[in-house]
Amino acid sequence: MQSDTSELAVRVGLPATSPLLEVALTHSSFAAENDRESNERLEFLGDAVVDLAVADLIVTDYPRLDQGEASLVRSRVVNEASLARAAARLDLARHVRLGRGEIKKAGRERPGLLADAFEALVAALYLERGYGAARSFVAEQLAGDVAEAARTPNEVDPKARLTQWAVETGRARPVYDVVAEGPSHARVFRAVVRVDGDELGRGEGTSKKAAEVTAASAALERRHA
Repeated sequence: MQSDTSELAVRVGLPATSPLLEVALTHSSFAAENDRESNERLEFLGDAVVDLAVADLIVTDYPRLDQGEASLVRSRVVNEASLARAAARLDLARHVRLGRGEIKKAGRERPGLLADAFEALVAALYLERGYGAARSFVAEQLAGDVAEAARTPNEVDPKARLTQWAVETGRARPVYDVVAEGPSHARVFRAVVRVDGDELGRGEGTSKKAAEVTAASAALERRHA
C-alpha cells in the first residue's frame, strides 16, 4: 500500500495497515492488472451502510420532516455527485489505485469512481469498527449536505428543473443523448443534453440516470453563469 494513505487512515479512523483500507482503495482496473481484490464488494456493502447512516441522521436530527420529505432529502445526499464531493474532500483521487488504462482515461476525475471509493471506505470502516463508527464518519462527511437539503426538502431534481425552465421559456423539452462506454464491470455513461438542438450540458455517471442528472446540473449552471 502507498505510504501516504496513513493520513487518510487517521481521518477515517482505520489502522494504516488495515487490509480493508487497501481493498477499499483498489479499483477493478488495478485489481485485474495485478491479481488483487477490487473494492467492488465493499462498494456494494458501503452503498447500503451510507444509505442507512444518512437515513438515521435525517430521522435523528430532523424530526419535523415527514416520510416523503425525508426520502427526498436522502436522495439528494446519497447520490453520485454528493458522494463524489465527499470523496474529493478526503482527496481520495490521490489514493485510489487505478490500472494503466483507467489512468490514461483520467479515471481519477470520474465522479462515479470517486463515489464508489467513498462507499467502499465506509464499508471498510463498518467491517473494522462497526456501525457506530461508520455512522459517525458518514455524519461527519455528509452532515452539511443533509442540512442543506433539509432546508428545502421539496426542491425538485435538476432534470425536472431544466424541463420546467425550458417549458416556461417557450422552448422544447430537453433531449438527452446517452452512450455507454467500457466493460460491463466498469461501465461509464456519458450524456449530452440539448434544448432546441443546442447543447447545454454534458455529464457522466455509473448509470444512465446519473449521467443525465449531471448533464442537467451542468446545463443549469451554464444558464445561470
